[in-house]
Amino acid sequence: MTENARPIEMLLVEDNEADIRLTQIALKQAKLANSLNVVRDGEEALSYLKAEGEYAGRTRPDLVLLDLNLPKLNGAEVLKEIREMDEFKSLPVVILTTSDADQDIFKSYELHANCYITKPVDLRKFMGVVEMIEDFWVRVVTLPPSDSEEE
Repeated sequence: MTENARPIEMLLVEDNEADIRLTQIALKQAKLANSLNVVRDGEEALSYLKAEGEYAGRTRPDLVLLDLNLPKLNGAEVLKEIREMDEFKSLPVVILTTSDADQDIFKSYELHANCYITKPVDLRKFMGVVEMIEDFWVRVVTLPPSDSEEE
């Protein structure tokens, strides 16, 4: 097991306010010094990743939590664009969605999602899933170095 030496930057792409709040609460309870940035639609997610407009000074995310059911561009479209950008081919993307449809699961992996998680409807289980995601991606996995570490 590895312990990341630095806090990680997470980008949550989610339009459901309740799910955003629950994710924030679950991550805060873990008491790790990670940063969670939130965008609420697919177009905003791509602007954030490309550091465009209001996101010009943003820190590059180390991990993306991506819902599939988004306004403007859906999660599959966002994931496809992420994987087409050279600088984000190695960016871990976790699909975190309510859909358990086989075609959504297949499509997500076809587009090179790192994992696919169906959101539980039970509040306690949902928070447990978010905590497990953070535990795995922060404490277990070694993430690619951030932009500043590559230099």
